[in-house]
Amino acid sequence: MQQAALESITEPVVTPDEIDLRRVGAHPDYWYALAWSDELKTGRTLGRQFAGEPIVLFRGKSGQVFALEDRCAHRQVPLHLGVVEGDQLKCHYHGWTYACNGTCVNVPYLGKGGLPNGVKSYPVREVDGLILVFPGGDAVLAESRLPVSLGSSQRKDYKTRRLNREVACHYTFMHENLFDMNHQFMHRKQMGSIRAQCIGRDHGENWAQVEYSFSRTAGKPTLGEQIIVDLARKRNESKKDFRDHMRIRTDYPVQSLKVWVGRDIKESDDPVLDVWLCYTPLDIRQRQNRTFGFLSVKKPPVPGLIHAVWPFVVWFTENIFREDKQIVEFEQRAYDAQGGDWNNEVFPALRDLRGVLRRSGLALKCDASSE
Repeated sequence: MQQAALESITEPVVTPDEIDLRRVGAHPDYWYALAWSDELKTGRTLGRQFAGEPIVLFRGKSGQVFALEDRCAHRQVPLHLGVVEGDQLKCHYHGWTYACNGTCVNVPYLGKGGLPNGVKSYPVREVDGLILVFPGGDAVLAESRLPVSLGSSQRKDYKTRRLNREVACHYTFMHENLFDMNHQFMHRKQMGSIRAQCIGRDHGENWAQVEYSFSRTAGKPTLGEQIIVDLARKRNESKKDFRDHMRIRTDYPVQSLKVWVGRDIKESDDPVLDVWLCYTPLDIRQRQNRTFGFLSVKKPPVPGLIHAVWPFVVWFTENIFREDKQIVEFEQRAYDAQGGDWNNEVFPALRDLRGVLRRSGLALKCDASSE
């Protein structure tokens, strides 16, 4: 898919009558990352949240991970305080015991008769070292939407680092920040002056995509940027004569970014940079999210070189992420102060994305503007 360059802006700006995007919650009928697999040892529990709903993860003796509502049906205390026995979870308070499907199987002082109802259970899977949970209730839909892999994180010809941080903003700010590369001006200290040119955009019911090329207008690239991009460039290829290509895509609710370098880029070519991201809302108003992701860099032909230069890649990407985190948190503060979405968005590709996020999400049950 390639479309003409950015067309003239003729669409009207967002009106106050439109749905406030920051009051659209993440739809529960998709898979969301709640923890890294190595955070949860056999016989242990983890207390996590999805949009204000407490979820306990526990790894049974079998090694399998299970996910239950993190509230004992008895006194509503957190089940993650409890004890794992086999593939069951025993509440810390009175010892009520729950099977992996949430059924209450034992109350010590009642015996096996007249057992009360249990707690909700959630579909849970481990994919590429992440524990994914499906907060919705449709098991058939859960199976059909389970991802097979997450970016290039498991490929041996890439070196990958995890992305893992909590950000104090609504998850839609995260989607918009990555999607709109016109904000490269903000990263001028890290990358020099970069001009992004939109070379195509497209969208469907639950996905949106934008493509860019870039040119440097001033300054020099940092070492981290050079390592990611220039190590993959062919030796006989001039750094002044190339058409690097970036594609950013939201496939609701996750997002990806891929970069190709060179003059003769083919659709089948491996990207030099492949980023996969999931933004899991934490609180009921969804003003906090935990970002899980993988950043994968294609290994250059020289054996071992990527490992030697990897600290510079980490340093460069951490600086970029720090600046992005800071700015989206400023956006959230502005929203909170104004009590609504006053954004005057004029970039057509971002309007495509905002439409996808509105259509795919669910209206928040709480008033996102209230404290």
